[in-house]
Amino acid sequence: MTNTSGTESSAAASAPASDAEDRLAKAVRAAEQALIEFEIAVETYRVEVENFSRLHHQRLGPMYARLDELDALIAEAVAAHSGDRADIERAWEARALVMPMPGVEELFGGLLGSDGVRPVEDPNPPRRVRPGKEAQRLYRELARKAHPDLAQDEAEKERRSAFIARVNEAYSYADEELLRALAEEWEAGPVPEEELPGEAEVLYARLEWLAERKEKLAAVAAELADSAIGQMMGLAPEDPDALLNEIAEQLLTQVASREARLAELVRQTSGG
Repeated sequence: MTNTSGTESSAAASAPASDAEDRLAKAVRAAEQALIEFEIAVETYRVEVENFSRLHHQRLGPMYARLDELDALIAEAVAAHSGDRADIERAWEARALVMPMPGVEELFGGLLGSDGVRPVEDPNPPRRVRPGKEAQRLYRELARKAHPDLAQDEAEKERRSAFIARVNEAYSYADEELLRALAEEWEAGPVPEEELPGEAEVLYARLEWLAERKEKLAAVAAELADSAIGQMMGLAPEDPDALLNEIAEQLLTQVASREARLAELVRQTSGG
């Protein structure tokens, strides 16, 4: 009787421990999935901020520069017409702020298209800020399946990290064909080992690492949001491409206005 009772007591004691470890394992898996979703969101946002920055420089940079050049030319024309010392000083200050720029004929007669886009030395520029729906779907599926945080050993983690780097690059250029090829490559590869270790200490350590990783990602997301480009994108979170188009139209209107003002000043100076 004593031996039987002792065996039953031992089994009863181990049952709660096993249940606690099972709950801990479930918590780790839930934390892993939550972290992956958060990483997907942060990487998606990073791609959009980077694309917005590149397109902003590509499309609007030449127009901002042209406006500065026109301001300098206008100030010089005013100074030439008035001969006033203060006007001459303002003209010098305006000219000191700008570098020599191509003429308007060169700038708008080929270097800029009708939509305000100026080609730059980029072999594979983004077509728009936000990749299309299909590219987003493919990227998210691949990130969820092949994420390095699902690996339990260093070799598998390195393999996944290298693969996800290729996925991120394809997504940054909205390359749907390449993303599909990467999806096929992953499906044909080795089946990832997803068994979690049973030791409670390892699981606790895993939870701590996941929490630290999420904290670092939150800092990255906050830095992106606080950047000048991030704040600009915040003005039109649903359609940042439309914001670029709106700014481009406004700048083109300002350029036309300054061109007219400069032409008027040149006529006045010539007539005087």
